[in-house]
Amino acid sequence: MQSEREAGRRYVLGSEAQELARLDAQAASIEQPTRLLLQAASLTRGMRVLDLGTGLGHVARLAGEIVGPDGSVVGVDQSAAVLAAARERTMQAGMTHVTFVEANVLDWQPSESFDAIVGRLLLFHVPDPAAVVRHYRAILKPGGLFVAIDFDLGGARSEPPVPVVDLTLRRVTDAFRAAGAWPLIGARLGAILEEAGLAGVTTLGIQPYSSPREASGPRLLSGVARSLAPAMIAHGIATADDLDIATLEQRIADAVGAAGAVIVLPTVVGAWGRA
Repeated sequence: MQSEREAGRRYVLGSEAQELARLDAQAASIEQPTRLLLQAASLTRGMRVLDLGTGLGHVARLAGEIVGPDGSVVGVDQSAAVLAAARERTMQAGMTHVTFVEANVLDWQPSESFDAIVGRLLLFHVPDPAAVVRHYRAILKPGGLFVAIDFDLGGARSEPPVPVVDLTLRRVTDAFRAAGAWPLIGARLGAILEEAGLAGVTTLGIQPYSSPREASGPRLLSGVARSLAPAMIAHGIATADDLDIATLEQRIADAVGAAGAVIVLPTVVGAWGRA
C-alpha cells in the first residue's frame, strides 16, 4: 500500500508479529466461507489467477488448491517480510504453481493477463475501491473473472445483547472509519464492481456465528480491538483504561458464557463479475 499521505488511507492494523498471528487466526476462521465463495464465483481447475494483497498467502494457496497444478497463482503484496513467510509456507506445502511478487497493488502493472483476479480484505483498506478494480479489469482476459471478498461489520452483534461485545464492536467500527477504512464495504461490493465496469455481477454473503462455548469469537473480537487500540486512543474513541486490552478477551468470554449468547461475526461477502 501507499503511505497515508499518498493514498489517503493505510493498512491501519500494522504488520507486527502479534498482528500476523491474528491474521492467521482470522484466515482460519473464514477459510470455509472463502472457499465456498471462490467456488460459487466459478474459480476452476487450470485457471491462471492473480491474488491481490496476498499477505501471508492464505488465499493464494487456497486458490492454488482449486486451480490445481495445471493452473497457476501469483500473489502480490508490498511487504517483503510478509512475503518471505508466504513463500516459505507455500514451499513447505509443495505448491510450486503458486508464486509471489513484491509490489504495490495500487499501481502494479503486470506484463501478462489472467483468467481470474481475487482480492480478499483488500478493498476494505484502499481509498478508491472502484479504481483498483478498474485498474485490474484491464488485465483480465476477455470474459475473465474478478472476485472481491470482504467483511460487512454492519450485522455483527451479540444475541442476546452483551454490553462488552456490542461496545467493542462499535469501537472497532468507529476506529476503522476514523483511520479511513471501510468497515461496511461488504454491502457495497456488488455496486463497486458494477461501477468499475464488470458485467453479470453477483453478490453473496456468508454469516459466521460463534456459540457461547466457542473461544473463537472472543479471541477474534479482542484481537482486532488490540490491533486497533492505537487508532482508538489516537482518535479519542476510547482510552487505554477504557479498553483494558489485557483482560478484554476473558471479559468477553465470561460475559458471553454467562448470558448464553451467540456472537454474530462480520458477514463474509463475495461479489464477482466478468470483464
